[in-house]
Amino acid sequence: MRRYILVLGIGLSLVFLAACGKDTNDQKESPTPEPTLPVEQVTPGPIETEDKNQDETGKEEDRETEDTYNSEDDNALNIRSYYPFVKDTEYVYEGEGMEYASFHVIVDYYDEASGRIQTRTDNGGTVTAKVIEVKDGELSLIKSIGEFYYRDNLLATKAGEEAAEILLMEPLKEGTSWKLPDGSKRYISKTDVKIETKLGSFETIEVTTEYEESTIREYYAPNVGMIKSIFNSEDYEVTSTLSEIKKNKPHTQTLEIFYPGKDEKIHVEEKTITFHTNDVTRFVLEKEIKEELQKEEYLPLITTNTKINSLYLGEDNIVYVDFSRDLIAEMNAGAGYEQLILQSITNTLGNYYGAQEVYITVDGKPYESGHILLKKGETLKVNLDAVVR
Repeated sequence: MRRYILVLGIGLSLVFLAACGKDTNDQKESPTPEPTLPVEQVTPGPIETEDKNQDETGKEEDRETEDTYNSEDDNALNIRSYYPFVKDTEYVYEGEGMEYASFHVIVDYYDEASGRIQTRTDNGGTVTAKVIEVKDGELSLIKSIGEFYYRDNLLATKAGEEAAEILLMEPLKEGTSWKLPDGSKRYISKTDVKIETKLGSFETIEVTTEYEESTIREYYAPNVGMIKSIFNSEDYEVTSTLSEIKKNKPHTQTLEIFYPGKDEKIHVEEKTITFHTNDVTRFVLEKEIKEELQKEEYLPLITTNTKINSLYLGEDNIVYVDFSRDLIAEMNAGAGYEQLILQSITNTLGNYYGAQEVYITVDGKPYESGHILLKKGETLKVNLDAVVR
């Protein structure tokens, strides 16, 4: 079973697959024993900061599911034929043979210019983020992070110290082979395999990975992606098969927002937040936390003019957030309530990212008001003592 869990990670790495679309834009134990890669401190780059990405609706032609998908319609076989970048689509895989064989995948971010895509895989045991790159005729896994229950743009981060794992290599023809970082062999074993699924028949290429005591075969169809994976060892078999493609399906999460109350306590409200592919996380969170609830006993968390200039989880597991000066200028609160507001912000962002510390700055400088002065580098701690649920 342990060998399969390792191999299953390969399949999950590959499943960010989709139907056509070329829009240009912005502790549970993990079942996949991958190297632990730190989240790098990345100030949101051009992909996250382009406002145009917030407004684009993306005109994507719907493709009816046919009885048979045939690669003969493609003029050339290339990696992008088998790994198109697509948005707001969820891929559901049904599994047999072990608990984590069933999973679903969505795309958080992609960037045509850099040839990178960031996926989110949820198998019921953990959520894993993966950054995958198409470059020089190779499809490579650049970064993998487990327990990824928050949402940050990782496309601009550098690869880890370990060599990237090549998932697929051109030419896409039988016999093409390469070595994985662990020394295992991966190769294209066939190019004309028909796979039957609930969605119909697919003409696929077969990619085989040989481990010391097991083998995994994965099947990919043009304009769709991975259709099926089959793991075999001496005594058991595990399969994962594409069963459903849900279009116009953005990612949703539950956000707990902590509000300071007139009773000098902190109150919690749950809100469902929606992320479309390439949405900027800080913009979505800013909109939600500045929205005033229709409850007179709650004070607003931030004013309507306050902006979140940057927001990310650092590799030190500290949340870094920078607000505009409006946070202080328009707060209009005494020392006691200002403290409650800062604690509520800390609880909200820390809880979302699964972190215990938050570093708050204003226009790039340490937080300083008439009542509260934070030193450079001084963080606030998540504290639920005053929270009323």
